Amino acid sequence: MAERNVDSWLEAAARRLASTTSRRGFLARMGTALFGAASLPLLPVARAGAESPREAGPDESKLQGAAGDPTNCEYWRYCAIDGFLSACCGGTHSSCPPGTEMSRVTWIGTCRHPVDGKDYIISYNDCCGTSFCGRCICNRNEGDRPVYLAGRSNDINWCMGTSTAAYSSTVAIVLGVATES
Repeated sequence: MAERNVDSWLEAAARRLASTTSRRGFLARMGTALFGAASLPLLPVARAGAESPREAGPDESKLQGAAGDPTNCEYWRYCAIDGFLSACCGGTHSSCPPGTEMSRVTWIGTCRHPVDGKDYIISYNDCCGTSFCGRCICNRNEGDRPVYLAGRSNDINWCMGTSTAAYSSTVAIVLGVATES
């Protein structure tokens, strides 16, 4: 008996749907839903649990002097840096000091390694979460562009998307070898 009630209810619902919609409209909505569901993985997602960017840099064991010292402004990775060096603030040239978090948005530069002569793409990430470090200020603007090219500008506080906008210091992470197209 309950089976008959379900059957009659489904039949009535199907007839109501058929009388109020067209086949083309139904197919258009179905196609939109399928296309929309297929494009969800393409949307940008903040990967809060993601690890820090992975280093892909050259061998730095042969570097000598200021070009090999991460606490010196003349360190080879710092060609487009503007800020306090994380290596002087309790972190390293590629990791933030304790109590800070690395910004997910960055500016980039291309620096030439003095030993192998190759150009490397460097990601400059601000370390955010505490007040500024105040040690080892470095402002090198090689290849810097006006602010209207934001991805190449080092004059912006890049602590967006972090728990606080308080700037502490900056790291320089090698992303890979720059190639000409």
